Amino acid sequence: MGSGLDVIKLQHINESTAFPSHLRTSLKLRGLLPPSVETLPMQVERCLARLRSIKDPLEQFAYLDRIRSEDTTLFYALVAADLSGIVGIIYTPTVGRVCQMFSRIYSPGSVNGLFISLQDKNHLDEILENWTFPSPDIAVMTDGSRILGLGDLGINGMGIPIGKLSLYTAAAGVNPSRTLPITLDVGCNTQEHLRDPFYLGSRKKRPDDDVFFAFTDAVMAALKRRWPDLLIQFEDFSSEHAFQLLDRYRNKYFCFNDDIQGTGAVILAGFINAVKLSGIALRDHRILFVGAGSAGVGVASQLREYFVKEGGLTVDEATKMFWLMDSKGLLTSDRSDATRYPEHKTIFMRKDMGGKQISELEEAVKFIKPTALIGLSSVGGAFTEAILTTMKDFNKHPIVFPLSNPLTNAECTFEDAMKFTNGTVLFASGTAFPPCPHPVSGKVIEPGQGNNMYIFPALGLGGILSKATRVTDDMVYRSAVSLADTLNEDERASGLLYPRIERIRSISAVIARDVVIEALKEVR
Repeated sequence: MGSGLDVIKLQHINESTAFPSHLRTSLKLRGLLPPSVETLPMQVERCLARLRSIKDPLEQFAYLDRIRSEDTTLFYALVAADLSGIVGIIYTPTVGRVCQMFSRIYSPGSVNGLFISLQDKNHLDEILENWTFPSPDIAVMTDGSRILGLGDLGINGMGIPIGKLSLYTAAAGVNPSRTLPITLDVGCNTQEHLRDPFYLGSRKKRPDDDVFFAFTDAVMAALKRRWPDLLIQFEDFSSEHAFQLLDRYRNKYFCFNDDIQGTGAVILAGFINAVKLSGIALRDHRILFVGAGSAGVGVASQLREYFVKEGGLTVDEATKMFWLMDSKGLLTSDRSDATRYPEHKTIFMRKDMGGKQISELEEAVKFIKPTALIGLSSVGGAFTEAILTTMKDFNKHPIVFPLSNPLTNAECTFEDAMKFTNGTVLFASGTAFPPCPHPVSGKVIEPGQGNNMYIFPALGLGGILSKATRVTDDMVYRSAVSLADTLNEDERASGLLYPRIERIRSISAVIARDVVIEALKEVR
């Protein structure tokens, strides 16, 4: 740290205008900063005023991202000061636009992470040695092949690991200097990006599975050599690769998949509370999923585990309570393309339809009469007025979870769900919706949001603190049950399915504690 300029360039040390007079002298900062000495609250007030004067969410992101890359302490103080407002800027829904524009808005000073390209397979140790921050505790890794509901964005997906790791600090207090965003550059199958003259990734199609897994094997081994205790969170890989990566590495490395396990856990927590309010016995529920990718099957698997553990059902009995639809219709064992299903789709395919095939959601709802309708299809507006009305006709309190991100991909809005069920819906979404008046009483009702932010930071923190070597299914399940139990009296009285996001730090502490307890039982 030879000069004052060196200090200012170190984002985890720089305090900018909050440096007091004596440190400005000892750190050679005099004249390099404005003369006014601000407290951290004064800095926050000034920056929030500037942030709120910016109208375009992408420009708001750029402003916050600049602060993050220059003064980490100030950045997280800003997030803490307006958590519910700023989370939507640094993560969903704004992060979707950020990823789409990543190559065009990229600047090296604002991206602290590793780009590991297939062409650098023989230089992995060298690449990891180039990471000069302290040894990381947690890495979030993507290959950009399935970013939110936006498809294959290739290297532009780097916005996801950066955003997720910001939430590790915001929600669970993980030291930001000990986090590592990683994007694997293995090509891109979206022609729009390959033709973009400003695209920053490799301009080639994605490789076959043999090449892909040989590369991920090498990356995982190199990460283990360099940082033996590193926890790796897989994020936004294609559905097939998501399951295959998890199966390939879960018993060999310290890792989990947020799309499969994190999403499943957070939706299970909301579902547990919805079941209590539905008035229907656990074993009498019928659950229809719209979307059968990694998230859909992951959520269904977590819910099935709950039916087995809490409802006393066998796995086969619990499996029969689920129906899953993909873009072609209901998953059945005798559908014309059943022999070509990816392995994960076979877990919940129906074997009792007697040759009957259903391709339309409205027909499926009328046939199955589900108590719960869960959307992970990325098809905006899929839950139509007719479907929501039918759900109300079959159920006193229909459970409706439109979970797709970003906002344009949500299967329905909270306002429509309230309107077309006459206010009887038990609702949770994947993206944030504003409160709306109850169609009968006029009382303003808050929607539930099944945000993964409730789970993955606490699950990761619990894994790190416990010094676990694996993330087990019981650790993930415990995080869900723990989250469901964190509702306070006011939240229960308001009919909420999730606690208010403003309490996320205390909630994460409780969940992390329970994960540590579970981990110590299992893997030490």
